[in-house]
Amino acid sequence: MNVIVKPLISEKMTRLSEEASNPVQTRIQRKKGIAAGPVQNRYGFVVDKRANKIQIKAAVEQFYGVKVIDVNTMNYSGKVKSRYTKAGFLTGRTNAFKKAIVTLAEGDSIDFYASI
Repeated sequence: MNVIVKPLISEKMTRLSEEASNPVQTRIQRKKGIAAGPVQNRYGFVVDKRANKIQIKAAVEQFYGVKVIDVNTMNYSGKVKSRYTKAGFLTGRTNAFKKAIVTLAEGDSIDFYASI
């Protein structure tokens, strides 16, 4: 079973992964001299619906050569969508998938754009 389907590259996941390399302070933190919040070294993947957290952790560690600390998973079931067209009322489902958010050890990182 191929556990990792594809990396999840969205604005939110890119922001979370970039915060690990460059922590950002808020305006109030800069004014009061408070250090930036905890760094979240997180990356997202679309994974096989049947995969569990242990399999996801092993697959990411083997494929990318990093140390995984934590894995959070979310299942998305296919939603029913309907619309009215010239041909009549159409009903269908969106694709169901499973998303995994992987937290890496401090100092590790994954570069999705290295092969481009």
